[in-house]
Amino acid sequence: MEGELESSDNTPLIQREERGMEDEVRETFISKAEVLDEAKRQICLAGPLIAVTILQYLVQVISVMFVGHLGELPLSSASLATSFASVTGFYVLLGLSSALETLCGGSYGAQKYSMLGLYTQRAMIILLVSSIPLSLIWYYTTDILIFCRQDHEIAKGAGIFNQWMIPSLFGYGLLQCLTRFFQTQNIVLPMMMTSGVTAILHVLVCWVLIFKFELGIIGAALANNIAYWINFFLLAFYVKFSPAWMKTWTGFSREAFHDLWNFLKLAVPSAFMICLEYWSFEMVVLLAGLLAKPKLETSVLSISLNTCWMVYMVSVGLGSALSTRVSNELGAGRPRAARLALFVMVIMSIVEGLVVATATILVRFLWGRLYSNDEEVVRYVAKMMFLLALSDFLDGFQCVLSGAARGCGWQNMCSIINLGAYYFVALPCAVLFAFVLHMGGAGLWMGIICGLLVQVIVLVTVNLFTDWDKEVRNIFASFC
Repeated sequence: MEGELESSDNTPLIQREERGMEDEVRETFISKAEVLDEAKRQICLAGPLIAVTILQYLVQVISVMFVGHLGELPLSSASLATSFASVTGFYVLLGLSSALETLCGGSYGAQKYSMLGLYTQRAMIILLVSSIPLSLIWYYTTDILIFCRQDHEIAKGAGIFNQWMIPSLFGYGLLQCLTRFFQTQNIVLPMMMTSGVTAILHVLVCWVLIFKFELGIIGAALANNIAYWINFFLLAFYVKFSPAWMKTWTGFSREAFHDLWNFLKLAVPSAFMICLEYWSFEMVVLLAGLLAKPKLETSVLSISLNTCWMVYMVSVGLGSALSTRVSNELGAGRPRAARLALFVMVIMSIVEGLVVATATILVRFLWGRLYSNDEEVVRYVAKMMFLLALSDFLDGFQCVLSGAARGCGWQNMCSIINLGAYYFVALPCAVLFAFVLHMGGAGLWMGIICGLLVQVIVLVTVNLFTDWDKEVRNIFASFC
C-alpha cells in the first residue's frame, strides 16, 4: 500500500500533485518584476522603431511640402502621385517584406543565425522582381488616373512625378528588407541614425533640386529616389563592415534562390494583410469626391487621413516591437514569455491610445488651421476630431494585435479578417452612413470605425484563445 502511494523519488503522491499545482500557478502568475523588465525591453525596442517609421514616412511628406511652394497644381499632382504610389507600390512592398518578421524573428530566437541572412536575401529577390510590374503601373499613372476620371492636368503631373520616381521602388524594397533584418535582431539604433541622416539630407537635396536647379516636381521625385537609396546603402555598409553580423550575414548565397515558393506563401498573405487595410482608407477619400460638397469633403477627409497616418506611425513602431519580441520568444521555445510580451504591449498601447485620443480632442479647434484658413474647413475638422480620436485608439490597438499576429505567422488568417472587417463591414457602412443616411464625410469615417471595431474584437478573441505552446511548434515548423 505504501509503495502505491509513493513515487520512485520517495515523494508522496498527494504532495507531488500539490507541487504540480504550485508549478502551474507559478507558470500562470506574472510578477511585477517580470512586467517591468518586459516593458523596459519593449520601450528600448519600440522607441527607435517609432523614430525609424516616422523618419522614413517623412521622406514623402517633405517632398510634397517643398512642391507645395511651387503652386496649387504641382501640389495637387504631387499629392495624388504620392497617394497612388503608396497604394500601388510602397504598401505592396512593405507587406511582402513583413514576412521576415515571422521568419527572421523566429530563426533568431531559435539561434539559427545563418537563416536570417538567407531569408533576407530571398526577400530581396522577391521584392526586386515584384518591383518590375509595379514600375509598369507607375509608368502608366497618367492613363490610369484619367481612366478613373481624375483631372487631366493633375493626372499628367502625377504621372510625370511617378515615372521619375520608379527607381525608388527598388530602393524602398531593399530598404524594407534590411529594416526587418535589423529589427528582428533587436538592433535598432543604427537604423534610427541612418534614417535621421537620410531625412536631414533629404531636406537639402529637395531644396537644391527643386529650387536651385529649378527641376520642380521632377526634382522632388529624384530627391525621393536619392533618399531611399542613401538609406539602403548606409544600412548595407553597416552590415558589410560591422562585426555584429558575422553570424547572421555570411555573404550572398545561391541557396537564397531555393525555396522561394515557401517564402511567397507567407509573403503574399502578409502583403494582402497590410494592403487590404491601407487601401480601404484611401477608398474613403475617393468616396468623399462623390458627396454633395466634394472639395470640402475631400479636403477634410484628406486632413483626417494624414492625421491618422501620422498617429499610426507610433502604433506601427509598437506593433513592430511586439512582432519581434513574440517571434524571438516563440523561436526560443518560450511560450510564456511570448504571452507576457503581448500582455505588456497591450497595456502600453491602451495607455498610448488614451493619450493620443485625449490630445486629439484637445487640439480639435487648432488642428484644421494648420492645413487651411477656410473657416468652414476648420469647423468641419474640429467636428471630425472626435471620430478621429476613437479611430486612432482602435487603429493603434489593432496595429499592436496585428504585430503579434505577424510574430506568430498568422498572415493568412489576418488577411481574411481584414477583408471581412474593411470590405464587408467598413466600406458598406461608410456608403450607408454617407449616402443613404446623408451624414457626409463623418459618415464615411464612421464606416471605418465600424470596420476597426470588428477587427479589434476578432483579433482580441483570437489572442485570448491562443495555445502558445502550439505556436512554438508552428514557428519551428516554418523554418525547419
